[in-house]
Amino acid sequence: MKARRATRAALGLGDPGLKTYTYVDDFGTTATYADRKRSRWVLSLLLPLLPLVAIALAEATGWRMFLWSPLVFIYLAVPLLDWLIGVDADNPPEPVVRELERDPWYRWLTYAALPVHAVVLVLGIWYAVEWTEAPVERLAVVLSLGFMAALAINTGHELGHKRERLDQWLARAALALSGYGHFRIEHNLGHHVQVATPEDSASARMGESLYRFLLRELPGGMRRAWRLEAARLQRAGRPAWSVHNEILQAHAITLLLQGGLVAWLGWQALPWLVLHNLFAWFQVTGVNYIEHYGLLRQRRPDGTYERCRPRHSWNSNHAVSNLMLFHLQRHSDHHAHAERRYQSLRHFDEAPQLPAGYMGMLLLAEVPPLYFWIMDRLLIEQAGGDLRRINVDPARRSALERRYAGAMPSPK
Repeated sequence: MKARRATRAALGLGDPGLKTYTYVDDFGTTATYADRKRSRWVLSLLLPLLPLVAIALAEATGWRMFLWSPLVFIYLAVPLLDWLIGVDADNPPEPVVRELERDPWYRWLTYAALPVHAVVLVLGIWYAVEWTEAPVERLAVVLSLGFMAALAINTGHELGHKRERLDQWLARAALALSGYGHFRIEHNLGHHVQVATPEDSASARMGESLYRFLLRELPGGMRRAWRLEAARLQRAGRPAWSVHNEILQAHAITLLLQGGLVAWLGWQALPWLVLHNLFAWFQVTGVNYIEHYGLLRQRRPDGTYERCRPRHSWNSNHAVSNLMLFHLQRHSDHHAHAERRYQSLRHFDEAPQLPAGYMGMLLLAEVPPLYFWIMDRLLIEQAGGDLRRINVDPARRSALERRYAGAMPSPK
């Protein structure tokens, strides 16, 4: 605990913050709230710069292993920092939320993230193609860029839920950096409607590995997005294949950006851009896999599903990874209030908690036996020992029922 407190102090996570809000609490008493994380959200802009820092270190020292340092930092250093610093369950008081939402500082941070990501992609691909020769060095750079592109998708996710027209277009641009233009339609109109049900391609099932989920989630999400967008355009009397199609708009931005890079750097850039895109998609699929693993909304007597509640999303209050992901890990409140901006998202005591932040969980999910060993026990506990309250992979149901037979209550 002493080490955690010392690390928090060193990073300034205990500072009083830059702005204090005054409000009246439920007892009629005037109180104040200081957003202690207000200035710390800048970390979300600094993290995407890691590939450029690694390139500078490799060139300055001649030690090419520095090119792998962004991935080492993401997968090892961030989970370690999460463990050292611990969790932050601080919630903004509800009377303060409106003022937090109006504060332009938080919005401009998400806006500033987009040019940062674009510059990192262009310079990184240029370096990989023109300045490196060893395939392993190019691989290190491109995978690092791919992870940062996944962070850009997260920024697009944050902006894509907002009503402002500028936010919507910036969301398309952020998703277009890695050719993931279908995501806003699929996520907002598909996943948020069917979350934590067997029908949702973006909700992982108990016993389903990350790799099997990948084969279901990616094509399923793309098909669902196209159906939803085609239906929207049909209602408006417009054809699916038109300039009004949001998915095609985002793909046009991808073609302009990545096609421009190929025209500039030559066809040798194309396979590395494809790898960059695929690795970004893999990271986002990994996050989708973690967020609702095995959680299930129950059916009502009329056949509809119960309302999505905090218990239907896995959450994490780990401080460092939350600062780097615009509070994505407070996922329950995001599903309850999708338009609420990241700085206002709350922790719920009843929400199931992950044993680590998303970076640590991504690494864990890539080793399915270890992931199952840890998460299935938490899932069984969350469901009160009743597998009927879990979203189970049909292909694994019999095996899981035998394994957890002692946890299954007798049918009434």
